Amino acid sequence: MNLEALLSARLTGILDEPAVRRSPHADFQSGAALALARVRRKQPREIAADVVARANLAGLASAEVSGPGFVNFTISDAVLAAAATEVARDPRLGVPRTGHPETVLVDYSGPNAAKELTVGHLRPTVIGDAVVRVLEWLGHDVIRANHLGDWGTSFGMLIEHVINTGDDSYQRARARFDTDADFKARAQRRVVLLQSGDPETLRWWERLVTESKRDFLDAYERLGVTLTEGDFAGESSYQPWLAEVVDELTAKGLLVESDGALCAFPFGRDHAPLIVRKSDGGYGYATTDLAALRYRTQELPATRLLYVVGAPQRTHFAMVFAVARAAGWLPDGVHAEHVAFGSILGPDGRMFRSRSGASVKLAELLDEAVARAGELTTDPAVAAAVAVGAVKYADLSSDRTGDYVFDWDRMLALTGNTGPYLQYAYARISSILDRAGAVTPAAVTVTDPAERALVLELLAFEPVMTGVAGSLELHRLTGYLHTLAALFSTFYERCPVLRAPDGVRESRLTLCLLTGRILRRGLDLLGIATPARL
Repeated sequence: MNLEALLSARLTGILDEPAVRRSPHADFQSGAALALARVRRKQPREIAADVVARANLAGLASAEVSGPGFVNFTISDAVLAAAATEVARDPRLGVPRTGHPETVLVDYSGPNAAKELTVGHLRPTVIGDAVVRVLEWLGHDVIRANHLGDWGTSFGMLIEHVINTGDDSYQRARARFDTDADFKARAQRRVVLLQSGDPETLRWWERLVTESKRDFLDAYERLGVTLTEGDFAGESSYQPWLAEVVDELTAKGLLVESDGALCAFPFGRDHAPLIVRKSDGGYGYATTDLAALRYRTQELPATRLLYVVGAPQRTHFAMVFAVARAAGWLPDGVHAEHVAFGSILGPDGRMFRSRSGASVKLAELLDEAVARAGELTTDPAVAAAVAVGAVKYADLSSDRTGDYVFDWDRMLALTGNTGPYLQYAYARISSILDRAGAVTPAAVTVTDPAERALVLELLAFEPVMTGVAGSLELHRLTGYLHTLAALFSTFYERCPVLRAPDGVRESRLTLCLLTGRILRRGLDLLGIATPARL
């Protein structure tokens, strides 16, 4: 139930933009009078007083003027109790499915075949999967797209190395490519053979890609990610359309020749170009991305495209989207968004790496997380759930657009805004409910300030989810869950549950049940497991 929306509706006709928000000074607050004062040439408190006098809040809330011109709203206890009772009996916890479902394609994870997953793949995979889970639960038709790097020079290099040595190490193939001119020339010829469909080269390519996919799927399963075999969308799948994309853009007058290459200048000739066909006739990432976008909007067709890719690619995607829009591949009503994220840093503030300076392998990071989580529990399955949950939560609880510092002690702490803290809160509630026996939602009553604060937070789940669906700011959800768990802890300390008198006991058990259900649902939307025992 969205109490902000209910209050805003009551203010319609009095304020064009009610700007009702949660506030530490009241249940809800509006600062609209402060902005209107300059327009109406009146004192903010005078405008606020007029709002309080004219607003029809009967049966919902009371209002008063506060400070320089804020309007503070206090929801009636009866409304809070009735709303909490309704949400507790709702399988969707007061969050309806969207009335305007979209076909949303989420491009995420995007590893390169023949390379191991590293910590650099953590953010696009974890953020993307949480976005998918949130939008799917809200009723959108979500398409997962794992844009697999499985084509180009790196594969010519690797295939040539494997054929020569039987060694499928990308790192050693790369080193040889960079230092051996003869090998480099043969690797480049192998790229031509791959692109022309040479049977032997294709057999090696298929083997390498198949092995990589299997390894990636094993990692996804361990990480609790919902990507499957059917979600891989390799760069190779778009190769047949690259020339067609170039021809169509040329026919529409969107490409110009520059130093032998065909380029688009979506932001003008004074800005860097988007190279659509190289001077040697080859194609790069931009061409593949344009072909993929055209396919996604014309063939699927998706109405919202989300690219979960690092912030350094911001300019690239801005240019790709601009060219696609000019070509008519992003018509009105179809939107493409770069869901950018920052980097993972080490304690020294630099890119997070191993002691040797190499990229940290994802499997090794998870192994260490499990070993550290083993200090919290003797159950191996629970340790794995806590470890993965801690790593994911540390990522998702940070504003995705910024960098964050990878800190083992902080992320595995049982206190503070951490995954283990929320998992512990859920396990604690499960224990309470187990001791109570069978619990079914009962009528809620509000008799204590701690109860009241908890109920207000429980009823905020719907507006939080609606906001996250639009902004894709997952730290808003983690912050909400942490606040909810903290308020439950205060409630449980101040309000006896199992020893409460009849009537009150059932109400408080219902609040326990509802809190547990929201914590479990919220963590599941983040891809984090909730063991009943910790």
